[in-house]
Amino acid sequence: MAAGSKEQPGTRPRMSVDLRGIGVTLAGRAVLRDVTARLAEGRIGIVGRNGSGKTTLARVIAGLIVPDAGDARTFGIDMAKDRRAALKDVGIIFQNPDHQIIFPTVIEEIAFGLAQQGLRQSQAEAEAQQMLVRFGKAHWADAATHSLSQGQKQLLCLMSVLAMRPGVIVMDEPFSGLDIPTRLQLMRYLDGIAAQVVLVTHDPAQVRGFDRILWLEGGRLIADGPPAQVLPAFEAQMLDWGGMDDLAHLAH
Repeated sequence: MAAGSKEQPGTRPRMSVDLRGIGVTLAGRAVLRDVTARLAEGRIGIVGRNGSGKTTLARVIAGLIVPDAGDARTFGIDMAKDRRAALKDVGIIFQNPDHQIIFPTVIEEIAFGLAQQGLRQSQAEAEAQQMLVRFGKAHWADAATHSLSQGQKQLLCLMSVLAMRPGVIVMDEPFSGLDIPTRLQLMRYLDGIAAQVVLVTHDPAQVRGFDRILWLEGGRLIADGPPAQVLPAFEAQMLDWGGMDDLAHLAH
């Protein structure tokens, strides 16, 4: 799939992540508090400072963390309780691809998730090869995953997730540490994805063209709306805190 090309939408229900009164406590600290939102838009950004609860919320959406309070459902299903549905319907891409990639070659890495979904190994590898072809990366098939650059590893993670055809893709700071050209190239790939994308970031520039923004602070949802409404306030608050001599806010 060339950058900018569009996937054909499937027959899934309308995009929908329902968060109702989500609360999460980790190591005795309330990380999320009463977060409620129904996410039906195609492109959703979650912004906030480090420690605001962004990553925890991403993991709740993906079914990797069971909330202590409230209810989280995707396509009407509790992903934390139905791992088969989570594997089928929600993909997650972590900040560090080295924490996600586990196989020695590219083709094995992409085929793994497909095999987990029940495909025979030969069929999984055939579909993995098709995914590489769609991205113009057929020559990567036998490449050693450890030899890829960080940007190439992130693209591999994206292809691995897309191969499983999830309805929702959660991305947790996926462009952190990448140079500007690589980041822009990967963003263009994202533009061509039919799935709902939930992107966690501290950089408002990455989500300025999105449909909706959630702003977390201290584990609470303090703003929710279109980028033009939420991002100026977020940026102004970050600049205000950054201009203070008091370093108390860095404790987060």
